[in-house]
Amino acid sequence: MTKACMMLGTHSDAGKSLLATALCRILASEGYHVAPFKAQNMSNNAGVTREGGEMGRAQIVQAEAAKIDAHTDMNPILLKPEGNRRSQVVLNGKAIGHIEAGNWEEMKAMLWEEAKAAYDRLAARYDVIVMEGAGSPAEINLKSGDITNLRMAAYADAPCLLIGDIDRGGVFAALAGTMLLLEPEEREQIHGFLINRFRGDPALLGDGLQMLQDRAYGVPTLGVVPFIPGLRIASEDAVVLERGQNVQSDGLDIAVIHLPRISNFDEFDLLAAEESVQVRYVSRVEDFGDPDVVILPGTKATIPDLAWLRQEGLEAKILDAVDRGCQAVGVCGGYQMLGEELCDPKGVEGKLGAKLPGLGLLPTRTVFQKQKMTFQSKIELVEGIHVSGYEIHSGITDLTGPAQPFGMVIERNGCAVRIADGARSSSKMVWGTYLHDIFANDDFRQQWLTGLGWFGSVSTGAALREEEYDRLAEVVKASLDWPEIKRIMGLE
Repeated sequence: MTKACMMLGTHSDAGKSLLATALCRILASEGYHVAPFKAQNMSNNAGVTREGGEMGRAQIVQAEAAKIDAHTDMNPILLKPEGNRRSQVVLNGKAIGHIEAGNWEEMKAMLWEEAKAAYDRLAARYDVIVMEGAGSPAEINLKSGDITNLRMAAYADAPCLLIGDIDRGGVFAALAGTMLLLEPEEREQIHGFLINRFRGDPALLGDGLQMLQDRAYGVPTLGVVPFIPGLRIASEDAVVLERGQNVQSDGLDIAVIHLPRISNFDEFDLLAAEESVQVRYVSRVEDFGDPDVVILPGTKATIPDLAWLRQEGLEAKILDAVDRGCQAVGVCGGYQMLGEELCDPKGVEGKLGAKLPGLGLLPTRTVFQKQKMTFQSKIELVEGIHVSGYEIHSGITDLTGPAQPFGMVIERNGCAVRIADGARSSSKMVWGTYLHDIFANDDFRQQWLTGLGWFGSVSTGAALREEEYDRLAEVVKASLDWPEIKRIMGLE
């Protein structure tokens, strides 16, 4: 019988995704055939599987840590917020519509059945499942519609570990308070606490852990995980971008516009990991500075975010920077913004017939359509370099004037094709592409940086990720009562 455990948090961003990633790598390294699972994810940070299905990036990362290919069964339900209390629903890898405040109740019964079916399919293929909850299990106003936390754990017969973030303060109250709000039968599902992001000597906690156990229904603390500085593993939500950034005084300066509905922001992590390269996320004119490159990233709602960009005065800053020699890059929605016009005749992004002029830096026009395209793709660039990544977009972008395509798509989901992608200006100072994760291609990333005057040392993205998964696993395993956790999971 498949064994499982679930990582729960006292709140969002407590560290559920990262510690689930750690457990996937620990168990895989011990020889277990392990897979991640999150029934329902709410995030605009998504990726594409080998089969062309869309799913949350967090479970793709966890699958990579588990040394397996990602599959949409690991995240059968993905809700992608679009604003105005509306989210796109991606079910088993394909967009099926939207949920709003009025229709959630009628959809949740169907989604619950889909979540259980996906878990069953996954459990039939793997020995161990590391499950992840969402938000907090003690949201008493939302528990009746829960398909992700304790209800899913009960279905899988999975013991739960509750994570609290001590770096925020109030961790004892958060852990004990969560237990207080649970029903007695729900408390029985919680087998241990994990205190996350602790800075300093755990001895400083003194008698606190025993006092917590005494007051929180006898639940023991099974680990104090230290804060791990400089960890380069993709985060699930853009909230991580709010924590502040390490700004260097020299080297290449890359400003990524922090759009309100930014997606796939982790694809710039390998740029930030390069020596003498700083990547800043900018949402205010005051913070724009004088970058060498400005990147417009992907977004779940291109037209509303373009309107925001204009309203905040960032469009004028970008255009002025380009006039002064700054390079402008657009990825997916950011590529669409660089063009001359964006049209939404069918109301894909909300308002029927919406139309907005773009930044006018590329001679392109984008028209949104109902069908979303999701591919793992390979592109041959004009220079002859081959790059791979993934596409997630509803827009079709055509050239409206003289410009060179950025490259030629030569493969989608394993099938040979030949389709132009993106565009670049004649000066090559402005370019855009639909290919997410392009900067994960080592040859391209380093050639592009070198063309900007960078003289850093060569690094390998895949090797760096493997090193970081191993570093995370080593630190986390050493900080846990790992034998007890394995016993709880039925592995010993």
